Amino acid sequence: MLIARSPLRISLGGGGTDLPSYYKKHGGFLIAATINKYVYISLAETFNKKFIIKYSDFEEEKNITNIKHPLFRETLIKMNVKTPLNISSHADIPAGTGMGSSGCFAVTLINALSCYQGKELSKRKIAELACNIEIEKLKEPVGKQDQYTAAFGGLNSYEFLSNGSVLIKKIKISKKNINKLKSNLIVFFTGYSRSSYKILQKQDSNTKIFDKSMLNNLHQVKKFALESKKILENGNLNEIGKIMHEHWQYKKERSKYMTNNKIDHLYNVAINNGALGGKLIGAGGGGFLMFYSENISLIEKKFFNLGLKKLNFDFDFKGTKIIAR
Repeated sequence: MLIARSPLRISLGGGGTDLPSYYKKHGGFLIAATINKYVYISLAETFNKKFIIKYSDFEEEKNITNIKHPLFRETLIKMNVKTPLNISSHADIPAGTGMGSSGCFAVTLINALSCYQGKELSKRKIAELACNIEIEKLKEPVGKQDQYTAAFGGLNSYEFLSNGSVLIKKIKISKKNINKLKSNLIVFFTGYSRSSYKILQKQDSNTKIFDKSMLNNLHQVKKFALESKKILENGNLNEIGKIMHEHWQYKKERSKYMTNNKIDHLYNVAINNGALGGKLIGAGGGGFLMFYSENISLIEKKFFNLGLKKLNFDFDFKGTKIIAR
């Protein structure tokens, strides 16, 4: 049996500028870090001449084209898989929680299949294939952040050029400040997942028609990411919290589905208990809330009393990898 895994990610600024509708005209820029929560794919050959696909559902099909799960189906077609396989997926975090699970899934599946086929694909090639399947083939209103972060891992800046190229640079931050950043970030599950489709579809369509307010919003979000890179490298980490707060105010303007009364209440609780700033991870509408504070114990206590579950994490610097073969 062959097993691959790829890390999920948390965005630290600039999310949304990685959609083609924006970066093809204006260029995108964001900062993200991968964490030690993963998507796993295991696969082995079968003997009944059928593809056995296990995820939250179960499928058994002789022909790939009959597979209902779009990412499984299109990835198997793209990779030109001929031998029937038994493939299972598992994730440490539920789908629809803002940590890039679909892009991470695509990267992990491509890595597993390419290893099975005896190919040595670079991390960049794996990310490019995953983007092609999600964005070009399936026409999903998503960007390139999730695929590239899952493939490369680490704490990086990602610049999305108008020609489709992606420039990846490691954030020049000391180990001491990496540890401080992790210690001052606290992440809680809001209690429910959501589909990012409505939120990203609105952003995508409004950007395509050159909606002035949406474009100005994304321009500012990109500036926040550029500022965040400087702050991280200069070591004045408290400024990250303040930018996260400003970022969240702009992010809420993109869609009426971005937040709700519960999320707003939780955000205010955190701010009133020492958080310098925070935001929902991912497109919004649910999933995980992340805050920056020099005294996370106050927020921790309040949120525990509200029955929320904390996500304990560390940073991942490996990216996608084969862990068994």
